[in-house]
Formats: sequence, C-alpha cells, structure tokens
Amino acid sequence: MKYGSIVLEKKEYVTLKQLLNLSESYKESTRKSSILRLKEELKSAIILDEKELPEDIIRFNSNVVVATKDGWQNDFQLVGATESNFSNKKVSILTPMGLAIIGYAEGDVIDWEFPGGVKSLEIKEVKRTEKVKK
Repeated sequence: MKYGSIVLEKKEYVTLKQLLNLSESYKESTRKSSILRLKEELKSAIILDEKELPEDIIRFNSNVVVATKDGWQNDFQLVGATESNFSNKKVSILTPMGLAIIGYAEGDVIDWEFPGGVKSLEIKEVKRTEKVKK
C-alpha cells in the first residue's frame, strides 16, 4: 500500500462514514463484509484537507482503471449511490468494487472479496474529474 493506509479527504470521510452506517442493514453477505472491512480500514485512515490530498488517491468521482492478474480489466467512475449507472461506467461507492477501492492509490494491489470470490485488484490508473482549485 503506497501510503500505508487508505487516504481520504475530510468531507468525503464524513460522508463515507454516514453512508456506511446507513448501509449496515444490507443482507447480501459480500456487500455486508465489504462494508465491515472498510469500516475497519477507516479506523487507521489518513484524513487530509482537499489541498493536501495526493492526485493518485481514489475518491468520489475519480476515474479508475483496475485489473486482475488473470487479464480482466475495467475502467469506470466511482460515484455516489444515486449516480450509479452501469451502462455509463459509473460504479456506486456502495458496491463491493467501490468499497474495495476508495482511498487507495494508483499502483496499490488490494485483495478483496467479491460475489465471485476473493480477487487481487491492481489500481492501474486514477484520474480526478474535478481539479482542486489552489
């Protein structure tokens, strides 16, 4: 892990904690275990101001390319639950994929449980859709 822990922007950290608390009642086991794992990761997360956040961190609205060792690769934008749209490559933060990658950096490799089993994901590319005003 590039930064030692997941890295989140302060406001997104608060939003994410609220979303996770509201989502605890999910019955589907993979999503539920993903929520619990991310809650654990939040305990040691690095929380930064917007201007301090490295460019290669996955956050809300980031465009991401992920790949597995077996050749699968996907690119999508990580969005809030209400903006999710599979056909437009917009993946909700509350899916196992979204929960797995939030706060990780380009180059990180994550072992995460998905509906098809545990997969090792490599973050190939991270691009922000909104530039930080300095």
